[in-house]
Amino acid sequence: MKAKFNHDLHIHSKLSLCSGREEQTKENILKYAIDNGLDTICITDHFWDEAVSGAWHDFYTVQNFPHISKIKPLPQAEGVRFLFGCETEMDKFSTVAVSKEKYDEFDFIVIPTTHFHMRSLTVAEEDLLTTEKKVNIWLKRINDVLKMDLPFHKVGFAHLTTALIEPERSNLLKFIEAIPEDEMRETFRRVAEKGAGIELNRDGMNFTEDDADIMLKPYRIAKEEGCKFYFGSDAHNPEGLAASKELFERAIEYLNLEDTDMVNI
Repeated sequence: MKAKFNHDLHIHSKLSLCSGREEQTKENILKYAIDNGLDTICITDHFWDEAVSGAWHDFYTVQNFPHISKIKPLPQAEGVRFLFGCETEMDKFSTVAVSKEKYDEFDFIVIPTTHFHMRSLTVAEEDLLTTEKKVNIWLKRINDVLKMDLPFHKVGFAHLTTALIEPERSNLLKFIEAIPEDEMRETFRRVAEKGAGIELNRDGMNFTEDDADIMLKPYRIAKEEGCKFYFGSDAHNPEGLAASKELFERAIEYLNLEDTDMVNI
């Protein structure tokens, strides 16, 4: 059967410092699920485990486990599962900022390998000098995660084609085209073997008729290599939530997604 937009596993509340919107509450996020017929949603506020060293930036020293846990208890509604997760971080040394001791605390763990905008913390300046270097670090960071001892059944790779890599759309398209297909296939084959999810992010699904083939190329290849997908609005505000349904339903059509292509939540 054709896939349905029935979940959202990457949502930020007002507890994420980059949200800044008081109305991005757990109650309003639950209402978003009810209004859009979603049966599963997950809060994934930014998180750096206080047990993992390296959170030198104030953005992450604040967003520890006690901070993001303030969202609990999560409100529930009939027919909707409201899960507790996180969007952790990955630094330039390929350290994922969630300790093994915290794995069981989360229903879903989003790992952003493409936070290229947080220079010096997540990527070294020299790794961003050319498109070729960016492609290499894009591939390396995904594969470094795959070498880790993680609960991959509840791990998702966030926004792999985000504007955080290249803010200018034309440069982002050039970046995607520059990723060697054979290396991309091998990487996604490993993702599929591990059982991790590939995120269909609202930002990445905001393609036009003219650039759809390029923007969706990584996801078509991931599908061919057996990867499973999940929807992640990555919404930090109500407007982001509101814009998600149309984009994800269009993505289902363009990628010809079936129920079997989606992660088993």
